[in-house]
Formats: sequence, C-alpha cells, structure tokens
Amino acid sequence: MADRPQGSGVPEKGTPEYDWLYGGRSQTPPADATQQVPAQGQQRPDETRVMPAARREARGSGGQPPGGTRTATSAPPPKPQKPRRRPRFRLGLVPLLLLLVLGYLVGVPLYHWTTIDKVDAEPSGARPDDQPGTNYLIVGSDKADDLSDEQRDVLKTGPRGGTNTDTIIVLHTGSGGRTMMSIPRDTLAEVPGHGTQMINAAFALGKAPLLVASVEKLTGIHIDHYVELGFGSVINTVDAFGGVEICPKQDMKDPMARLDVKKGCQEVDGLTALAYSRSRHVTALSDLDRVARQREVISALGSEAKTPWTFVNPVRYWKINAAAAGAIRVDEGMSPFDLGKFALAMTGDSQTCTMPNLSAPSDPNRIIADPDRAKVLFNAIIEDTEVPKAACTPTGRARS
Repeated sequence: MADRPQGSGVPEKGTPEYDWLYGGRSQTPPADATQQVPAQGQQRPDETRVMPAARREARGSGGQPPGGTRTATSAPPPKPQKPRRRPRFRLGLVPLLLLLVLGYLVGVPLYHWTTIDKVDAEPSGARPDDQPGTNYLIVGSDKADDLSDEQRDVLKTGPRGGTNTDTIIVLHTGSGGRTMMSIPRDTLAEVPGHGTQMINAAFALGKAPLLVASVEKLTGIHIDHYVELGFGSVINTVDAFGGVEICPKQDMKDPMARLDVKKGCQEVDGLTALAYSRSRHVTALSDLDRVARQREVISALGSEAKTPWTFVNPVRYWKINAAAAGAIRVDEGMSPFDLGKFALAMTGDSQTCTMPNLSAPSDPNRIIADPDRAKVLFNAIIEDTEVPKAACTPTGRARS
C-alpha cells in the first residue's frame, strides 16, 4: 500500500492519533492513550454548542417581558390569591323585629317583677305534706296604698295597709285540671293559737302566715304560693285592659258598695268592677253570691289577658304589667317563673265553685264546711284528680 503523501495533515497508520480521532477500524481509543481535552474557551469547528437558557427578565407593567413577545419557554405568572374573608352573620329585618318583640315581651314582666312587694307567708308549726299539682292562695285585701286620691275619694277609704280580707280563693292547677275554690270570709274555722274564729280574722290577727295556716288546717290542702290583691289590683288592672265584661243576673243597686248596674252582660270600668265584686247587700245569699261575682271578675281579667291585642299593643302590655305589679304582693319563695305559671293558670279555663258549706247551727249568719261534700272537694284537690261536679257549685250549697 502506497504511503500517504507527506504534508497532507493525516497521521500515518499505526500512530495513536489515527485510530481514535479520525475514524480508523476502531473508534475506541486504546486503553493507554492519552485523551486531548480542548482548552477552556476553545471550540472545535464541528462541535454542537448548547446555549444557556436566558434569565427571565422582570416583567413590565403590562404583564409582558420587556422587548415584546413572551418566549414559548416562559410560564404565565401565578394569579394572586384573594385573602379569605370570615363569614359575616347578617340578620334580616324580619328576624330582627321578631327578636326585639320577644325581648320586649320577656323583659317587661321581668322588669316589673323587681317592683312587686314580697311578704313572708310561711306558716309555723305542722303543715300538710307536699301534694301533686300547685296550689295558690289568692287573697283580696283592703290594701289601698296604690289607689290615687281620686279613687280613695270615690271609695271613701284611706291609705290602709290591708288589715281585712273579703276574698279567699284556692286556685289548684295540675293533671286533674284547674279548680278555683272560694272560701267565704264568714266561714268558722280553727285559727291556730286563737281558737274558732271567722277565717278572715286570721289575716287581721297574723297576716299571711296565719291565714295560710288556717286554710291548711281547714282543708288539708298544702298551699304552695301566696298572692295578695289590693283594691288597686282590680281598679287599675281593669282600666289597663280598657274594661271587662260582667253579667249580673238582676239589676243591682247597692249604695254601700257604690254600685248601680242593670241586668245583663255589659262592659264596665275598674271602679264598677270592684263595686260589683264587693257588693253583699242586694242578693239573697249575700257573701255566697259575692264570692261567685269575685270569681267572675277575676275570670274576666284572665280572659282579657290572653287576647292577642294584649301582646300586640306594646302600650297596653306595659300598662297591664305595671298595674298588676303595683297592686299585688307575693310570697318570698315565688320566682318570676312561678308568677308566670300563676298568670297562665289565671288565664286558663277553670272549674269555679265555692267551698261546700252549711249554715252554722249556732249562728245562721255564719257558715261551716259541709262535712261530707267539702271533704270530697278537698280530697280531689289534694290528690290532683278531677273534681266531681256535684261537689263544685257556685254558692257551695247542694244542688236541689
């Protein structure tokens, strides 16, 4: 084989450079060959050059990189995240009004509760055990402290503190229903520590505790709460309601009670309602008829109290609560919740009657509890069972 011409720049066969740099039979350099590394910054003509990626320039105000079109390799900027807002509670107009109305209906009685007089009505000595249901003793006294000067002038009464009672009512509520039983003030009963007296004398002798003890001794009924109503409780409360309906069964003219009304149902003001409930010199049964009229007036107040207008009219609602709070006294153990239960009991349908009674053998002007029929009524209240109609009559006398 002819030798390569000299000066061609091609190494001769057999030299190390020939085999691995310029493509001889073997592309792998000999193990003992020294490889030539190009100097830094030096580039061979046939070498592919890798361009470094361009550094991302700061974007301009328009969202594009300076100089125009965004390159294909550049990614869109992440969208800024909006700060999370806490959910805001928004109360609509109608729920807000309902909330205000509810607050007014609850707040007004609670406020007036703080103005009610509290009395110690807890009797001393042995008492009947607790019984099912709730028993309230309602007492109508001649308390006139809350009357105006004009009302005292009409009634011819002074500012007495309540030394007598014309109204004694036991109101029972429970599973056996509501029963409103009047005890006539002329009932002869044992007054603890004072022997046999008219039962209303207990109030004059020992106020609320002695009256509670006397009622419990007579009936065997455990009294849970005590509510005392004065003159003003009738007058001012009736006037706050705008009047109540009474239904006398005959014309009634009683100068001593300052009463003059015609027969039949009619709307009356507070003074007339009080006179109607106190009159005792017109009808034949005197006090027995009077206690029936007292229950009639109290029931009429209850009927007026539960009408929607009482709660819809805020002025009327305020006046009613103010009048009632200023004219009653309650026992020290009564809570606002207990008073609310009493108010509901007064507005509910009740079976009304007078304690079964007989004329006293020693004095026809006095009465005593009927030993047979009264026991039936007392036991029904004690045991919280339905009261037999035969034991519950308007005047307490046996049905003919």
